[in-house]
Amino acid sequence: MKKVELIFVPTPGAGHLAPTVEFVKRLIHHDDRILVTILSIELHSSGFADAYTESLATLQPDRIQLIQLSRVDPPPLHLWTLAPEAFTYALIQSYIPHVRNAVTNILSMKSTSDSTRVAGLVLDLFCSPMVDVATELGLSSYIYLTSNASFFGLVLYLQALHRQNSSEFEYPNPENPNKDLGHLIPGFANPVPSCVLPSFMFNKHGSYTSFVKIAERFKDAKGIVINTFEELETYALSCFVNGQNPPIYPVGPVIHLDSLPHPELDQLQRDRIMKWLDNQPESSVVFLCFGSHGCHGPPQVKEIALGLEQSGQRFLWSLHMPETPLNDAAGAVHYKNPEEMLPEGFLERIQERGMICRWAPQVDVLGHKAVGGFVSHCGWNSILESLWHGVPIVTWPIYAEQQLNAYMMKEVGLVVELRLDYRGGTSDIVKAEEIEEGVRQVMDAGSEVRKKVKEMAEMARKAVMNGGSSFNSIGRFIEDMIANT
Repeated sequence: MKKVELIFVPTPGAGHLAPTVEFVKRLIHHDDRILVTILSIELHSSGFADAYTESLATLQPDRIQLIQLSRVDPPPLHLWTLAPEAFTYALIQSYIPHVRNAVTNILSMKSTSDSTRVAGLVLDLFCSPMVDVATELGLSSYIYLTSNASFFGLVLYLQALHRQNSSEFEYPNPENPNKDLGHLIPGFANPVPSCVLPSFMFNKHGSYTSFVKIAERFKDAKGIVINTFEELETYALSCFVNGQNPPIYPVGPVIHLDSLPHPELDQLQRDRIMKWLDNQPESSVVFLCFGSHGCHGPPQVKEIALGLEQSGQRFLWSLHMPETPLNDAAGAVHYKNPEEMLPEGFLERIQERGMICRWAPQVDVLGHKAVGGFVSHCGWNSILESLWHGVPIVTWPIYAEQQLNAYMMKEVGLVVELRLDYRGGTSDIVKAEEIEEGVRQVMDAGSEVRKKVKEMAEMARKAVMNGGSSFNSIGRFIEDMIANT
């Protein structure tokens, strides 16, 4: 039986690396013919990503190989602050020669083997310009979209719109919301308001133009693999089966069912969190976590604390401290402990009703029977994890495409809306009363949202089982990929 090898190129960062590796595991378990090489791009020393990369050593060495590419000088760090997508695009461009050399070396080694052939490159969204490397070397290329099918609709919309208007979008005027007629984006049943479009659409420092270049390469791929499942995005996926796009393969939910390792979360802290949850009644705790980069300043932290206190609900709050000093009336202040940002006497008043930690093992927490609701930044991995465990979400997007994720989930009736258009780094403050109401709604045991999320959890698990929609889609991807070799 001849083996076929796929070469994966993920974007650096745990949010892209984790779903890539989990999809790789899914592939090799599905078909004994598949071998995989992962070309790892190093951005900078990130405890989160480094710890996860080290954990890859436990994978099957006879089926999965990890190659760490030579490190290159990254773009200027100020560009990351101004335009993260432009920074990432420039970084990926600088790695193209290294990827070309690595793939060439792999091909030269395989040329002497009769039993294995390289079937193609599987590229992360941001690595789509590397389609040219595959073409030059006579290989097929596939895009692995770690986000959802609705985001693919935005990619298509952006290409079409850019041909008519090549400038960045303008933020809608909040004083004239009726002037925003919304955008007819493929995959969405209703017009999408401008206020929930990703921040890169409005960025005038290079993010918009960089993402347009990324989006334009999708049409050159042999297929688009998406971390979603048919039962969740039935309408969106039906919009793309029209012969005008590359074949679509929904293979999700692809999630890491063990919490990702993190250097700031030791076993003692994890045990303390899980023991506290063990002592809480079933579905009684609301979990608050805003992603690896999500943090709030003291004014917002105080509002969250007051909202939780007024709600009367039990809570577990993963409160990340700002990495850089914050400006307030006293000048620049570097907060080191959560107590410095919380309202006076808050910890004494809540006592055992709540727990605050810096980092939490998110997947383990969402899977605990005591957790009944999730106040989330709506990163796609977090949404899939919450759906898998049947835990309804309160929407609080912060950055990247999270506003669009929140809007899509609201459109299918699977979330409690707190905010859809919140953006980190602005002066916008979500008030305690809004937070209290969102928490009360998500913890309502008889709510329609809770019922629908529980039903979707069953569908998610069936999708990846033998004979399920995503299981079959993976099989179709493998057969098509081999046929394209």
